[in-house]
Amino acid sequence: MHQERPSLPAQDGGFAPGVVIGRVSGLYGVRGWVKVHSYTAPRENILTYAPWYLCLEGRWRAMAPREGRLQAKAVVARLADCSDRNQAAALLGAEIAVRRDQLPEAGEDEYYWSDLEGLRVRTAQAVDLGVVDHLFETGANDVLVVHGDRERLIPYLWGRVVRSVDLREREMVVDWDPDF
Repeated sequence: MHQERPSLPAQDGGFAPGVVIGRVSGLYGVRGWVKVHSYTAPRENILTYAPWYLCLEGRWRAMAPREGRLQAKAVVARLADCSDRNQAAALLGAEIAVRRDQLPEAGEDEYYWSDLEGLRVRTAQAVDLGVVDHLFETGANDVLVVHGDRERLIPYLWGRVVRSVDLREREMVVDWDPDF
């Protein structure tokens, strides 16, 4: 499964990119570099996309990464038109997104997280469990958070728990006890 975050709605009626892939999480040095919390796997893959779209003051702005690298466990980057610490500070907390067409095609039986969010989840016996709200990582496997009559945490284990995904019908079938 490809990892990224969900699509965002347009804010203030403006342009909204397709998929959030990270956020600006800190400052690095005094020459306009920022620390980036990347949702891509591996985390440095975020540096392969350009342009990035940053949400600043409720509006999306295209900014091209000029340089970037893995620095210890973090990703650091310098963006175009960002040459000092004050300019970089203005980017703190901004979500980083890309257009959906910038992402590689998912392979057979592979899905981006944003593809799965919003799918109706049913058991193999046609019991409705609700809708995928979001996913998160545990280290061992990804987990679907399904909202229905109550919240359920269902491991995303292809073939064992997740039996099928039909994006056209917006439905997922799972082998899961509804009482769990």
